[in-house]
Amino acid sequence: MEKSVSARGSARGGSPEQVFGRVLRSVRESQALSQEELGFRSGYHRTYIGQLERGEKSASLRTIVNLAATLNIRPSLLIRRMERDLSKPVPKTL
Repeated sequence: MEKSVSARGSARGGSPEQVFGRVLRSVRESQALSQEELGFRSGYHRTYIGQLERGEKSASLRTIVNLAATLNIRPSLLIRRMERDLSKPVPKTL
């Protein structure tokens, strides 16, 4: 049975936009790219890349596909990493 992912996000990570932003930043940094360079290569302004990474903007499907192509990865990798982060169990606090 599949776990559902809340549109509001998990306690660990916040909204889907915030989780996507962390995944995007992680992949970008793993390729030693600046926000400016990713923006230049993908055709987006660096401020938009920053807004995506901070979860302030919601990426369209077209944007996800375009960014994935620019990063030489499959769009499904970004989505799978989001799903993994959104479905992690919530740690109990004392």
